[in-house]
Amino acid sequence: MSHQLYTDTTIDHFQSPRNIGRMDDADGVGMVGDPACGDFLTIYIKVVDQVIEDVSYLVFGCAAAIASGSMTTELAKGKTVAEATKITEEDIVEYLGGLPENKKHCSNLGAGALREAIADYTQRRGARN
Repeated sequence: MSHQLYTDTTIDHFQSPRNIGRMDDADGVGMVGDPACGDFLTIYIKVVDQVIEDVSYLVFGCAAAIASGSMTTELAKGKTVAEATKITEEDIVEYLGGLPENKKHCSNLGAGALREAIADYTQRRGARN
């Protein structure tokens, strides 16, 4: 991996990913994959009073996918469900300090999996009411 391609923030999130791991008691789970490159990302959320109290992820992918998943969890933690829904691919890339053009699609995994986890949470909650 050429370090010139990635920002220091991206390298840090790749080498020391935050919030990584399965969450067995998650309130919502979302999984997104990119068959073209083989990357897959699953996000788990724990919601208390409409706030994402805890979030974790599992990823199978490249350095950019790992860093994007890590940054997504950092951006989502502590936000309300409504606020977290608004986290975009562009936000993730911006907070990472940019990604190489051919790796920007990796940010779609984080934002997409987060939206899927929120949709799963909303559906489960609706089923309980």
